[in-house]
Amino acid sequence: MDFTFTEEQRAASEAARGVFADVAPDGVPSPALTTGPVADDLDRALWSRLAAADLLSLLLTEEYGGSGLDAVALCLVLREAAQVLTRVPLLESGAAAAAVQAYGGPELKAAVLARSGRGETVLTVAAQGRTGHDGAELAVTARPDGGHWVLDGVQTAVPWAYEADLVLVPARTADDRVVLAAAPRGHEGATLAEQTSTSGERLAELRLDAARVPDRDVITADGAWEWPRGLLTLGTCAQALGLGTRVLRMTADYAGTRVQFGHPIATFQAVAVQAADRSIDLRAMEVTLWQAAWRHANGTKGALPVSGDLAVAKIRAAEGVRRVVQTAQHLHGGFGADVDYPLHRYHAWAKHLELSLGPAAAHEEALGDLLAAHALG
Repeated sequence: MDFTFTEEQRAASEAARGVFADVAPDGVPSPALTTGPVADDLDRALWSRLAAADLLSLLLTEEYGGSGLDAVALCLVLREAAQVLTRVPLLESGAAAAAVQAYGGPELKAAVLARSGRGETVLTVAAQGRTGHDGAELAVTARPDGGHWVLDGVQTAVPWAYEADLVLVPARTADDRVVLAAAPRGHEGATLAEQTSTSGERLAELRLDAARVPDRDVITADGAWEWPRGLLTLGTCAQALGLGTRVLRMTADYAGTRVQFGHPIATFQAVAVQAADRSIDLRAMEVTLWQAAWRHANGTKGALPVSGDLAVAKIRAAEGVRRVVQTAQHLHGGFGADVDYPLHRYHAWAKHLELSLGPAAAHEEALGDLLAAHALG
């Protein structure tokens, strides 16, 4: 197991850093200043720059104008994106495109992949299920009907649903298989109800009422849902790592200049110990993320399936990013809650990432079930 990043992976990270160099967290709308969503659209200008830098096609093969890279490269880019709170569906669109490329039929691939890599088609994934705590594949049912699949059910907290051209929806069949349906925005039988995330971003409850999706737009291959679900988990962990890294740096800078009793507060033992503990949290988040990403990308076999590594990474990310932002708020004092200072934005985004795809407790339960099954097997 080699965690050394390849030249191509490092190049993707450096390109992302260049694109995000002029994105200021201060410019991200504040959820504290509005009772509804902070914006009506994604950052289209940034989306275009990402497309021009070939960062929307990282996971696509050359056939579709991509770089043919893996989950590790995507996570490196997402880590950079989260440090400046970018308002683009980089993770969701990448995960959906990867699923279509790996498992979709020729017509769906031709219609979606090259355009998504150029930023012309925006994709998202309905991955939160009915409540945000149960499996997304349990929230919608699918049945074949004369060249179509009929979908019924509700998915909550779908990110970028109002901006995306296609929503990838997992659904369960009568024989307990999972299919993925690519439903266009505004599709007959599909309605959206506005929701708002903790970070202030606009989400949607997607309600499907006998929505008919053509066979060509439905992926029926076994295991097709596991791939994008794993990518979404990894990407959420990578965003938590990037956000936590930036917040700890902000805290260190503040503690080094904030003077009390004639000394910078960074010199106080109580402050230094708290900062050191949060640095340990970040290292734990980092090592568990890269282990899970490496196994996901390389398909390696181990004592446990890769879902175990994904659960560990999400547990560390959820708990770690929460502790990092809480410590940052504590050490900043009242200044950290000032809406003219970006820390409160990071705190709101951290809470969203902590709960996305299930909180730590849900993944601990899943990991426990996995370990018990392994012991019995």
